[in-house]
Amino acid sequence: MKRDIVGLIYTGERIDQLRDLTRIRSVAALPVLGRYRMIDFMLSSMIHSEIHNIGIIMQKNYHSLMDHLGSGREWDLHGKRNGMTILPPYMSPDNVGVYEGLLDALRSNIGFLRRSKERYIAVTDSHFLYSLPYEKMLAHHIDQGADLTLLYTKERGVRRNGAGRYLEIDDEGTVRQLECDPSIPRYENTYMSCFLVRRELLIDMVDRAVSAGYHHFTRELITNILRDKTYKISGFECPGSVWMMDSVESYFKANMDFLSAENRARIFNLDKPVWTKLRDEMPTHYKDGADVSNSLIADGCIIEGKVENSILFRGVQVKPGASVKNCIVMQDGIIQRNVELAYCILDKQVTVRENTRMMGPSGYPLVVPKGLTI
Repeated sequence: MKRDIVGLIYTGERIDQLRDLTRIRSVAALPVLGRYRMIDFMLSSMIHSEIHNIGIIMQKNYHSLMDHLGSGREWDLHGKRNGMTILPPYMSPDNVGVYEGLLDALRSNIGFLRRSKERYIAVTDSHFLYSLPYEKMLAHHIDQGADLTLLYTKERGVRRNGAGRYLEIDDEGTVRQLECDPSIPRYENTYMSCFLVRRELLIDMVDRAVSAGYHHFTRELITNILRDKTYKISGFECPGSVWMMDSVESYFKANMDFLSAENRARIFNLDKPVWTKLRDEMPTHYKDGADVSNSLIADGCIIEGKVENSILFRGVQVKPGASVKNCIVMQDGIIQRNVELAYCILDKQVTVRENTRMMGPSGYPLVVPKGLTI
């Protein structure tokens, strides 16, 4: 049954700490776990919650994301009715197509909100990795009699000193305070940049906020709602595990976490698969001399060397005598003979020449940009 919710994914957040990983792509297009992109997890959660009308707000560096999404067929979002709507940067005399924040993006895409027919809308950023039953969030929203419901987590791994949004929530589940980028967070509830609201109310909120000169949904609009007690805001705790991709270090750690079968089971469910773009590949070929342990190896790889505690995306080649340890090697990477890699992230189509040795610090891996030969 089609859920009475329209989904909206904002892919325009800027996270400078991801450095070269997002220089040519949005966070939503960031490759993770050997074969996926970040947006796959958001789309799959929405589809499993029977949300079939989904808008995706683009901003800069969106060509990689467009290529990945295609027509939306892999997520069954390619129908004539509803389906996936790409919302590219909108340019006008007072908008150059670069959004200052989510509120600015909502204002520029208000037509999508008005055209949609669903009663509710779920809006999310793309730098958190999790699985969410939106139908449970909607039931909580209705039971609470809330005007706006914010998604949060108590996971300590996503707390950051000097960054993030944190909620004070009372015993009845009502949000009382919001702190933005505190030096040391006072509250244990991290806001996950995802909210649910009645669609027509959001349109009204955006119109009023723009008239007041606001650009930022959380830092300006929600803060003022809480101060003036204009609407009732409730909090809904994300029921599963949560990872956040807001730096090279957190990206590396999150991927390495999924070498654990226990962590993979927290996200991947046979009854609710995570869908992604298909690429026809032969099974990975393990040749004589291949030595692989505790690693995720995607299809189409050719392994002739040693791979340990690493994630290899599709089409990676590891030549004889090479050693890859505690690394992430993205699609179509080539590791030549007698190479030694440790604590490195190689973007797509990187070639490492014979006899090269690269060792990054364990907590701060080296990043090699896309397409380089080193």
